[in-house]
Amino acid sequence: MRDSIQKSLYQNIGFFCSPIGLGHATRDIAIAQFLKKPPKFVTGAGAAKMISDYGFSVNDEYAPPNFDVQNGALRGSLGWLWKYYQYYKDCKKISDRFISSERPKIIVSDEDFASLTIAQQKKIPTILITDILETRFTKGIGSIIEKKMNKSMREIIQKCDTVILPETGPDQDNVRRVGPIVRSTQHTREELRKRLGFEKKTIVASVGGTDAGRFLIQKTIEVASNLKDIDLVLVSGPALEIQNQNIRNLGFVNNLHEIIFASDLVISLAGKSTIDESRAYGTPGIFIPIKGHFEQEDNAKEEGYYFDDIYKLDSLIPQKLESERRQVKTDGAKKAADIILQYS
Repeated sequence: MRDSIQKSLYQNIGFFCSPIGLGHATRDIAIAQFLKKPPKFVTGAGAAKMISDYGFSVNDEYAPPNFDVQNGALRGSLGWLWKYYQYYKDCKKISDRFISSERPKIIVSDEDFASLTIAQQKKIPTILITDILETRFTKGIGSIIEKKMNKSMREIIQKCDTVILPETGPDQDNVRRVGPIVRSTQHTREELRKRLGFEKKTIVASVGGTDAGRFLIQKTIEVASNLKDIDLVLVSGPALEIQNQNIRNLGFVNNLHEIIFASDLVISLAGKSTIDESRAYGTPGIFIPIKGHFEQEDNAKEEGYYFDDIYKLDSLIPQKLESERRQVKTDGAKKAADIILQYS
């Protein structure tokens, strides 16, 4: 009886969230808050902590491989791709156990292809949330392996009932474009600045859920230390330790969107979710990609940035601090939730 009551509290949705970085978790939280009943999540690492902080039920089981980033550049792409394949096989076993136990009516996946594979084998409706439709991590002989993986990924995507892209544009086949998916806040910018203690012009440097952005944090500290009447606040995430008594480091936070809103400038790696939150709340941003990370390089290019701009922060920061704030209204989270609810 207790189990049946407990299950009735949850939407009959299995929500699988990629734990590589925190961007997937932030947009999945934004979507889940519009669902009639909370889904049950499967993810891992910092993403599991963040989702749990928002009060959702989450299985913390995924253990993704880390990128090897040295001096801001991605190294060993082929080796990482092999580790990812092994991780994918582990995730299939975890997904199979969860689906067999929970018997969800629908599987929603934010770039977790293992759960989609299992669900499609079991004839369960699948919805994919993704920024990308193929990867481009490797060159040379490694690209042959990656092309085969991309072919398998395309086949999974084609079998999905719906693919949700957090970008603007027309729908096509099973692809629905809903626009940026960002978390909302009930507070004004002035309220947030007071709560966070932001009194001067405030730069927020954020690098997400891994230590891949160490190069950017270090360069930002170096440049910002020469600026007057400026406060630098770090959001270093759960995996990066920064030892600097003169810098305020918030570490891991579950409300980066509010911190971005309260700040005067955000400096970040070029993850899509952080870029979208910066746009939505009108905060100027400088977005430096990991060199060789195709997705971040594409995101940064759309914002007018390249990896070598890390060496121009001393001129870019004062320039961007004078930029006009322009908030952009977004309703991608609600649109995505409405699509999901059609299947539940």
